Amino acid sequence: MRLHRLLASTAILLCASSLPAQSTAALTQDPSPDKAAPAAMQSFQLPSHGALLNALAYIAPGPGPHPAVVLLHGFPGNERNLDLAQSLRRDGYDVLYFDYRGSWGSPGAFSFTHAIEDAQSAVAYLRDPANAARLHSDPKSILLIGHSMGGMIAANVAALDPDLRAVVLISAANMAGRVLPAVKAGQQQAALPRIAHGLAAEGMAPLAGCTPESLARELLDHAAQWNLPDLAPALATRPILVITSDDGLADANNALVEALRKAGDQHVASLHFATDHSYSDHRIALQQAVLDNLDHLQPK
Repeated sequence: MRLHRLLASTAILLCASSLPAQSTAALTQDPSPDKAAPAAMQSFQLPSHGALLNALAYIAPGPGPHPAVVLLHGFPGNERNLDLAQSLRRDGYDVLYFDYRGSWGSPGAFSFTHAIEDAQSAVAYLRDPANAARLHSDPKSILLIGHSMGGMIAANVAALDPDLRAVVLISAANMAGRVLPAVKAGQQQAALPRIAHGLAAEGMAPLAGCTPESLARELLDHAAQWNLPDLAPALATRPILVITSDDGLADANNALVEALRKAGDQHVASLHFATDHSYSDHRIALQQAVLDNLDHLQPK
């Protein structure tokens, strides 16, 4: 069986009501049991820059090799999208989920730079032949799916790594881009308290080794480097799916889609759902959208 959904070859904007009425099998049916290589979940510690991060691997049934997804959570990460991980596994993907340094009990200090590095460490982990053999995964077929801040992380990691096969951004938070006007105006110091206040309001309790002020300074320092639309030339060689909601983040995501089109990406698609940032009443629709749009890469 091959991955049977082809990411749209031209950029399209869909509304939730235009999704196919039928559910995909991965949303409604458990896979056939494979006694020799059953579906499984493994918890382990993911090494990253001297820290051992809390991690889970959802392993698809069958001998593989399975395409592998790195699933990146947001800031601070209350919505983990593990229902999506389960659907992806039923559809034949391995999924690696982890908590960044300094988040949700993983050791180390949290920062956006560390989160980017940790995502790169997750990709390197999946590319290691021994790990790929243990997970029955394909080290040459790795995809990134990032929600909110995780979308910003996914886009930046993929921009630096042309061998990643595809990227899915779910309400990607252009956190650096939002502070870019202050940087361009030379008003970093004046903007710092406002930015820090906004980060604090998102919830800092699950994060260690950082303060709202330290994170605000980091965003100001990297505003131009991490701005989503500016990453389009480096991302335009891969299939990209951009999903947005009514959470105030759509404008930057739409700007990225437009920039990808201008950069010549023939495999970019976008969808919009009239729901909140966590897709609270569109969880099945979100999963179906991801499954329906993943690129046709290789046999499962």
